[in-house]
Amino acid sequence: MGIELTAVPGIPDIHPGDDLVAIIGDALVPLGLQDGDILTSAHKIFSKAEGQVVALSEVTPSDEAKRYARELNKDARKVEVILCESARVVKAFRHPGQNEGVMICQHRLGFISANAAVDESNVGSDETVILLPKDPDASAHKLRDGLAARFGVRLGVVITDTFGRPWRLGQVNVAIGLAGVPATVHEGGKPDAYGREMMVTEPAFADEIATASGLVVGKSAGTPVVRFRGLSWETSNNKAADILRPSKENVF
Repeated sequence: MGIELTAVPGIPDIHPGDDLVAIIGDALVPLGLQDGDILTSAHKIFSKAEGQVVALSEVTPSDEAKRYARELNKDARKVEVILCESARVVKAFRHPGQNEGVMICQHRLGFISANAAVDESNVGSDETVILLPKDPDASAHKLRDGLAARFGVRLGVVITDTFGRPWRLGQVNVAIGLAGVPATVHEGGKPDAYGREMMVTEPAFADEIATASGLVVGKSAGTPVVRFRGLSWETSNNKAADILRPSKENVF
């Protein structure tokens, strides 16, 4: 099986209130869409369109934020935003010689990541931070439904963000919002190449797609949307949270 990944050109800088269905749809016209195509998109264009951008000048840090800021050498205002986006702080640390420490947090959506995914890159303004969309699954469904109606095709959408990984260096894109795309694919009970029954095999389909999108999207390329063509998949009602491991299964 071969698949095709194409970064979608022509998407402008996004501002609050912009119609992403129209903007992305217009950018896709030269490329076209077919039944079974999947689109991935960096979450930041959704966050910008939905106004999920915070000016630090408007943030008043709490005593808890000030305490973390002193321990980690971080901007107390940014820490306050991180705390507001977090269900809990899993771990906060600053290695010797490290300029600024890190807060590993469980985001209100359930994802565990550095700084509750609060980011300063590609925001467009100084002294501002960008948050995840309030409901990435809903954002993905709105885009999927709008484009499917415009182009008349069966379509999937994956919204991504860049996360670090335990035990491994570097960052990869992961799925934080899904529309139509299965979170995982259960292959338990199926035979392997030698006829042996697989017991627990469960590829992380949405995350595999999200990670692959990073091969053709750069932080400064201005191409947040990628079209996947040639994948075999079945439409699903999965949510991005379905890929999260239940806490009772956590062995660390």
